Amino acid sequence: MNQPLAYVHPGAKIAKNVVIEPFTTIHNNVVIGEGSWIGSNVTIMEGARIGKNVSIFPGAVISAIPQDKKFNEEETITEIGDGTTIRECVTINRGTSDRNKTKIGKDCWIMAYCHVAHDCIVGDNCVFSNNSTLAGHITVGDHVVLAGMAAVQQFCSIGKHAFITGGSLVRKDVPPYVKAAREPLSYVGINSVGLRRRGFDTEKIREIQNIYRILYQRNYNNTQAFSIIEAEMEATPERDEILQFIKDSQRGIMKGYFSN
Repeated sequence: MNQPLAYVHPGAKIAKNVVIEPFTTIHNNVVIGEGSWIGSNVTIMEGARIGKNVSIFPGAVISAIPQDKKFNEEETITEIGDGTTIRECVTINRGTSDRNKTKIGKDCWIMAYCHVAHDCIVGDNCVFSNNSTLAGHITVGDHVVLAGMAAVQQFCSIGKHAFITGGSLVRKDVPPYVKAAREPLSYVGINSVGLRRRGFDTEKIREIQNIYRILYQRNYNNTQAFSIIEAEMEATPERDEILQFIKDSQRGIMKGYFSN
């Protein structure tokens, strides 16, 4: 690797076939896996652990220290999974002592100007559209889509296969398999289009829909709905995942939408 117009710290561990474009800066204590491409004017700071075949576009800053006044220079990391694409001017901060890392899963697509704050854990195959923002300590499941300019409040959780519409403000937990929209953010149906694209058959989609009808459309409170779903719906991985998500929710789940 010969990059006379890029700065690579001698302590960085860079695979032999990584391409680093001019005017990029790579700090100490960085690992970059095989086949990755680092565009011009990228800054990769201490603690970055970048997988194989990752593409990082110009202007991105990876593993900067957290924007958190409680941060006390603890040694933490940022993980970027294999095959992930990070577009222009994305910022991803490393963790604090809470989780010790910020993690982006495999095969994610993080579009231009997104921000992922400290201690966020993002699953595989997620898509964050332009200007989406995650505050600190957020957990995002696999196959989640955030449309443009969605903003997620700290400590929220988003279940896998959820779709959140553009411009949404996420202040409560968003359960798996749903579409979330409106202000305040509300349940507006299940993510049937996304589920079909990922191989869910009609019967499984109907099962998920029936679970959410009990939870959101029959005027039960969450405790009542939980009990009815557990008693009346057949135990399946999807049913159990939804129930576990509700049980584990610290912020409470988003409400249903009811027209006036």
